[in-house]
Amino acid sequence: MTASRADGSRNPLRLLLYVPVPWVFVLTYLIGAGMERVWPLQGGAAVLRDMGPAVGGVIFAIGAGIAGWGLATFHKARTTTIPGQVSSQLVTWGPYRFTRNPMYVGLTVAYVGEAGILGQAWPLVLLPLTVAYVNWIVIPVEEAKLTEVFGAAYEGYKARVRRWL
Repeated sequence: MTASRADGSRNPLRLLLYVPVPWVFVLTYLIGAGMERVWPLQGGAAVLRDMGPAVGGVIFAIGAGIAGWGLATFHKARTTTIPGQVSSQLVTWGPYRFTRNPMYVGLTVAYVGEAGILGQAWPLVLLPLTVAYVNWIVIPVEEAKLTEVFGAAYEGYKARVRRWL
């Protein structure tokens, strides 16, 4: 996995690929939680507090379940979960019938649930940055590797199943 651009310059965002994606979500959330302590967003946090921790807990559980289902499916297939590494097989069953990235969908939903549980708005403000990073940096690396390894089979899968939902 190289962090160089086509023009030979280095892309610092690609260096983040060495940080496991779940940790990118955790670190973004922690930054948002820190911002919440320093500069609380009164209106947004009030809406989240009104939603209540129970609703946030349900949302978190749904997200964790989706992510866990995706991870368990990969483990059952005995293939890698590390972006840019060569997969041993193309996984198209389980949650991968509905989305090509159920682990990322699940992490995103769980993140929203955590913000609801804790009544914190800043993490939600920062979430689009993490989703953008995953969508435009991580997933293209994964898709390029899958196309290289599985060719037409992966292209057909991409045509049938959406990237997110």
